[in-house]
Amino acid sequence: MMLSIYFITTLFLVICLVFSRNSKVQEALMVVFTMLQVRFCVYACCHLREDIFNYFSFDALGVLLLVVLTIICIPVFIHSHIYLTRPQAKIESAAVYYAALVLLVAAMSLSFLANHVAVNWIFTEITTLSAALLIYHHRNKLALEGTWKYVFICAISISFVFIGILFLSLSLMHAGAHDLSYKCLIASAQQLDTFWLKLAFIFIFTGYTAKIGLFPMFTAGIDAKDKAPAPAGAFLAGILVNVGFIGIFRVFGVVANSEAFEWCRHFMLITALITLFVASAYMVKLHNVKRMLAYSGVEHMAIVMLGLAIGGVGYVAAIMHLIMHSFVKSGLFLHFTQMYRLYQSKLIDDMGGYFKHNPFGAMVLLFGFFCIMAIPPSGLFVSEFFIFKAMIDARQILVFALTAFFLTVIIWAIARSVMQIIFLPAKREISDIKFSPWESVSQLILFLIAAYIGINPPEILLTLINESISMLAL
Repeated sequence: MMLSIYFITTLFLVICLVFSRNSKVQEALMVVFTMLQVRFCVYACCHLREDIFNYFSFDALGVLLLVVLTIICIPVFIHSHIYLTRPQAKIESAAVYYAALVLLVAAMSLSFLANHVAVNWIFTEITTLSAALLIYHHRNKLALEGTWKYVFICAISISFVFIGILFLSLSLMHAGAHDLSYKCLIASAQQLDTFWLKLAFIFIFTGYTAKIGLFPMFTAGIDAKDKAPAPAGAFLAGILVNVGFIGIFRVFGVVANSEAFEWCRHFMLITALITLFVASAYMVKLHNVKRMLAYSGVEHMAIVMLGLAIGGVGYVAAIMHLIMHSFVKSGLFLHFTQMYRLYQSKLIDDMGGYFKHNPFGAMVLLFGFFCIMAIPPSGLFVSEFFIFKAMIDARQILVFALTAFFLTVIIWAIARSVMQIIFLPAKREISDIKFSPWESVSQLILFLIAAYIGINPPEILLTLINESISMLAL
């Protein structure tokens, strides 16, 4: 019942936002949706492990990612309001922006809870359409180029997923079943035809790389996060990647109970290493802050895939890493709006002396960069440590060495840029702007949440993660 109310109310709010031309009405509608999202999240937590219509399930991983989304959507909505109240903002653009943002949040929420491979595919496609509207928000040539690239690559990727679903259906026919729900697939995993299952995994995995940001289709997300407004970029970089992850993870859970498990693990391992190589190669020569943050996401999703591919304690560490990355990356994108107001540029060469102009914001930004580079007290350091431990336990010494090398290059590239932005003097004249410390509080909270989760993870969090990986071969 609650799911139907959430879905219908969201569609009603989206329609109202599209046609609204009053800023106060738009704000009121966003407040209503925020309350609806929180209520839906609480309902999901209270009905953990329940199935709905055989198409949705309040399972541990879905509810966990829904909670992360709901927490992050509050500061994103607040900063979106601040962003859209600037003098040059148009009321018509704000209407489309808010409507697309609401649709994106709802589509991501329902994709997390989808218990059917085709339903997950549908809501993933809806995220593409809503994200495209956000990327095109500025209505200029660069925004059009980013939107076109994103839609084109995502259209190809979603076609790959569809082909993978067809192969999965052929594999399931061998087991004498026809239900494509994840529970049925896992129950029938031992009887699935291995050949078709491997093909299905290749196509589904490759298709979802456009969302999660892995090789070969990671380029879709890079331009999208660069061209979209920073508050929307916080969703694209911090939460939308989780849609790709859960699409891969649920099929991986099916494969884990079949004879194709080892083969698929090696496939993921090779893909993750190639992704790390690509991320490190690009990070060395980047001059755009938002693209640097976007490629940082590519690196972290590769680490998550390494944790899944290695197994053991890597399973828990991978999901922990994913969750903490969501908080940190969202915070960094939200902070970018302050940096852009000061420098009027995304180029690192145009920045400098940030500590002089915004002391509190600079300290928060420095803390955020420490978090994303996995340097203590970052919670990401803990998850990366356990992923490296899983590599040693599995005697994957070559993988350990390659990963350590690529991460060293990436940390050096990010640290070089951070020093330029925060401490070194700017190479051009910068107008002095006064910043309120309150503008950075939301980002600080997100960074602190990530640090706390890594250093002292709550028992309920570990319970949900362990339940999420219970179907995998440990």
